[in-house]
Amino acid sequence: MARVDYDGTEIAVIGMAGRFPGARDVAELWRNLRGGVDSARRLSPAELAALGVPAALVADPDYVPVTAQMPDVERFDAPFFGVSDHEAEILDPQQRILLELAWEALEDAGHDPEADRRAVGVFAGASLSTYLLFNLSDPSRRATLDPWEALVANSGDSLATRISYKLNLKGPSFTVQSACSTSLLAVHLACASLLNEECDVALAGAVSIKVNLLAGYLSRGGAGLSPTGRCRSFDAGADGMFFGHGGGVVALKRLADALTDGDAVRALIRGSAANNDGNLKVGYAAPSVEGQAAVLTEAWSVAGIDPGTLSYIEAHGTGTRLGDHIEVQALERAFHPHTARRGFCALGSVKTNIGHLDAAAGVASLIKTVLSLEHRQIPPSLHFAHPNPEVDFAASPVRPVTELADWPAAEDQPRRAGVSSFGLGGTNVHLVLEEAPPETPALAPSRAWGVLLLSARSQEALERATDSLAAHLASHPALSLSDVAFTLQTGRRAFAHRRTLVCHPGEDVAGLLRQRDPERVLTRLAEATDRTVPGAGMDALGPHSLARLWLHGGSPDWRAFHAGERRRRVPLPTYPFERRRYWLTAPGVPLPLGALADAAVESAH
Repeated sequence: MARVDYDGTEIAVIGMAGRFPGARDVAELWRNLRGGVDSARRLSPAELAALGVPAALVADPDYVPVTAQMPDVERFDAPFFGVSDHEAEILDPQQRILLELAWEALEDAGHDPEADRRAVGVFAGASLSTYLLFNLSDPSRRATLDPWEALVANSGDSLATRISYKLNLKGPSFTVQSACSTSLLAVHLACASLLNEECDVALAGAVSIKVNLLAGYLSRGGAGLSPTGRCRSFDAGADGMFFGHGGGVVALKRLADALTDGDAVRALIRGSAANNDGNLKVGYAAPSVEGQAAVLTEAWSVAGIDPGTLSYIEAHGTGTRLGDHIEVQALERAFHPHTARRGFCALGSVKTNIGHLDAAAGVASLIKTVLSLEHRQIPPSLHFAHPNPEVDFAASPVRPVTELADWPAAEDQPRRAGVSSFGLGGTNVHLVLEEAPPETPALAPSRAWGVLLLSARSQEALERATDSLAAHLASHPALSLSDVAFTLQTGRRAFAHRRTLVCHPGEDVAGLLRQRDPERVLTRLAEATDRTVPGAGMDALGPHSLARLWLHGGSPDWRAFHAGERRRRVPLPTYPFERRRYWLTAPGVPLPLGALADAAVESAH
């Protein structure tokens, strides 16, 4: 990678979490994207019946029995967040999912806000609470619910602040709402808050669950929904969009701070911009060439880059003939003053894989692009056979990507990409991304031993966490043991059920964890204690004494212990939530796919 001069306005993506159609996390999303997997699913008549879809709806010729549903949409680890069963049942599933994603993003970043006391901001959005609209508003249900309680549990006003309350985060916290561009606008605002030093870490993202569309939808009129249940972005056969269900959260930090703190920088946000179309377009819901071109130009200017160095655009790409045509027109207009080259910039859309995630569409596009930069590959956009006849790609600076492609770097520039998200009503957002800078050499040698710490709220969760860490270490043999130990010691909350392993570089750490040898892998339920050990004297205790101290509930000052060393935080498996089903049903409203097994059990009784 070529040397790049930074000016202090760069934002580092240091953590990511997401649940998408066909993917429990971002690693599964990447496998699906790389493999060209279409995560939309056509439901069989038997499944539709089991999910409670009314027969009259199934018989409607405009009914499309296609869903792109995220895993565990109806499940939540309520005890983990101190939420009662009753509260969990009436809490908007979008808020439940976003709580878990916020925790996972912080853990992926190796950041425990209780430990380092940095101000963490939350910028979050969601779609309208259809759970309130359909499931809780049934007349028989309303009579049993406290209306104020139900409104607070489903109000968008509570979305971000509930995360801040439950996770004890004290930076700016507010809900963002701009239709389809919500989550990318949240990222844009989070970057501004970081640069204004209102917070030191920012969580940004959104979630979208439409409970009435979990088992298909009606495609009629001018709604722009695909009658075939496929998103064909930029293709001649594009016939509209369909809604997927999922969400994502990214953890962000000023680049200078991230490098100083040894964070895992996954990609950079070089600049961003947001605007609105105004009324110079044919209607409220219509896109605008002028508005989109202006936001692209502004973001490129803010990033301080030559637009000709962009080699990929993750498009909004809804798969509508008019919308796709206008988006390419806007790209051509924005590129024209800077370069006359043709076909130099790849073009894709994650919506062809997972559908349109509405409020969460932008963060899904962002996560896809970060993963592409990390792996230096551009996944294919699906369902592209013949170009939109309104678009002359032969004369355009952009070209659709239809096969998995390596992402070559220019000789004198890093890999760069743009990410677009355009909201209903005209709020446009564009981000400029750049691959992470090369890692700097460690300033401290690896220690001769490492103390690995694992903890959970239950013994079962602890076993799952141990297995996940063992599998991760086995599949990432190049990870530094000292960095793994540092991440677990300083970046994870300590719970009552604890396990520790003292080990040395070169040992089969994954094998030791799998074997659970009680002579090496020590486990116990820690009692409450206030034994805090300053870092300065920890070396004298020795690794086994430190491990036993922590096992018994002590609190060694690990940050002080590592003072003067340059350690790196590394992405490790996040907390294994123990989810159970919380879902209040309503007549005529389909069940989630995951509830099929539960419905079978209930019907048997």
